Amino acid sequence: MAMIRSLSSSPPPAKRPRLDFSTKCTRPTSDFKGGLMLAPMVRSGSLPTRLFALKHGAKLVWGPEIVDKALLHAERAVDPVSGTVHFNGVSKAIFSCHPIEKPYLIYQIGSADPELAVQAARIIKDDVSGVDLNCGCPKPFSTHSGMGAALLTNPDLLCSILTALRNELPPHISVSAKIRLLPSQEDTLKLVKRIIDTGVSAITVHCRTRSMRPREKALIERMREIVEYVEGLAVDVAIIYNGDCQGYPDARRVKEITRAHSIMIATAAESNPTCFDPNPLTDLEHTLLPSYVQLARFLSIHWANTKFCITQFKGPCPVTGKDKRKEIKELISRTKSYEGLEDISGPWDGEMVLNEIQDILKRRNDYLLIDESDKEEQWAGLPLSPHDTNQEIQKVNLLPSYEREIMIAS
Repeated sequence: MAMIRSLSSSPPPAKRPRLDFSTKCTRPTSDFKGGLMLAPMVRSGSLPTRLFALKHGAKLVWGPEIVDKALLHAERAVDPVSGTVHFNGVSKAIFSCHPIEKPYLIYQIGSADPELAVQAARIIKDDVSGVDLNCGCPKPFSTHSGMGAALLTNPDLLCSILTALRNELPPHISVSAKIRLLPSQEDTLKLVKRIIDTGVSAITVHCRTRSMRPREKALIERMREIVEYVEGLAVDVAIIYNGDCQGYPDARRVKEITRAHSIMIATAAESNPTCFDPNPLTDLEHTLLPSYVQLARFLSIHWANTKFCITQFKGPCPVTGKDKRKEIKELISRTKSYEGLEDISGPWDGEMVLNEIQDILKRRNDYLLIDESDKEEQWAGLPLSPHDTNQEIQKVNLLPSYEREIMIAS
């Protein structure tokens, strides 16, 4: 099968020496606590989005749900220039990832069969740090096959998949689940307990029921009881909140209400992948879009996917102005390839963008805590962004630095 670079609508014109992104070891994969996470999002959870989320402070990133059978029929190919790993389908990659995100990347699997789930997880385990079972997607394409939210009413199957994954995957690959609330809080707690008994490292709770739509307000008030229930079990399992968090500043409000161990962000990150930063970018058409497009092209991300992602960008535009933003949006809508955005993207140097992200991740330390005396006022578990230099912090129980955890080969 041809390399995905040849399938991309507009590849970089010339090859350059391949960057060395090999890894000798990975970060601890059980550490799901004390951070902001990028939610799994179909189409929107693209590789460039994940990398920019990590650059701006996301602790872990979930890839979009990939059904087990799709991965089983894909062909793994490594781009010799960028280092991108593509799992190629018939006409394009069904999933793309990169070694620099591996220590932070969770693969979300769609499955209704323990054996197929294990087979798919084995294929991708060397490119990710964890596997998460989708137990919450309410879309018919998922539920009609018994996957996603359909598993909520089939807990025996749900738990058998998680048990199989935990038994068959290496210990350093974490196993987790993402669920929705059941109509009854009692039934939700029972399900959480059963999932914990499978040996998972974390459970993400999307605080909406299967029948609720995204426009309906999340039932955030139900989360605290779930967290306290799990803590009462005295088990080392992280409980992650998902639902309506608008970014870093809003995370403190959510933390105070829920006491969740971490918070997962979806819609806000789709609109602005830098929302994990205490100072997220504004005027995205000028501050994010050019770098995003350059990076996506260098990584050979299919233009259609990139186009979808950048059309979702929105937020304050004090400099750009609404008229200029509208003009840019219309240009994107008409554009059929990367080359159509040359006036916006500037020189094609996605390699430089990737190197910048890599450098930030190498300096990053996920174990910085706010000063002990501030714990009552601020969420000690909320990680500080690489750009958050104004806060007084104390290194508590400092674990090895990124260089020792990832050990990028020179």
